[in-house]
Amino acid sequence: MEYRKIISLKDGRECCIRNGRQEDGKAALENFILTHEETEFLLTYPEEITFTPEMEGNFLKAKAENPVEAELLAVVDGRVAGLAGFSRKGDAVKLRHRAEFGISIAKACWGLGLGRALTEACIDCARKAGYRQLELEVSADNEAALALYRKAGFSEYGRNPAGFLKKNGEYQELVLMRLDLQ
Repeated sequence: MEYRKIISLKDGRECCIRNGRQEDGKAALENFILTHEETEFLLTYPEEITFTPEMEGNFLKAKAENPVEAELLAVVDGRVAGLAGFSRKGDAVKLRHRAEFGISIAKACWGLGLGRALTEACIDCARKAGYRQLELEVSADNEAALALYRKAGFSEYGRNPAGFLKKNGEYQELVLMRLDLQ
């Protein structure tokens, strides 16, 4: 699925939101690792990331060629500042209407409108791919993300009080959200 859009960030800089390509593998992986170092809100710890730049490039190429999935990059000042994408929930007929959404943005770019822009881009692409529902899980203590998703039209449909178990032994509650794309 193809996507490309130039936006202006809140600080006046331009950002290109586009599909990741095979040659973006190294830069995308570096951003992925960085964002996972900067926050406890994402699924994995940096040391759990086992992709190589080549594997990431192949992942991006496959997503770009997939008509019902996408992995988008936000490029600011020639560098990958954020990633967002969606994947089919499953191949079973009963699941094909659902897609899972994920996003990560480098801390240096928080508050500039990248989250909103990447979320809107994924919503647009998911609709074009024919999905009826876009889903995500977000840490209950990530107030900025919760506000963003609510503003984008997502609604809460449940909570998992022990969704993540952090290294320190504490549970992190996850909020389950969905967006009706019809």
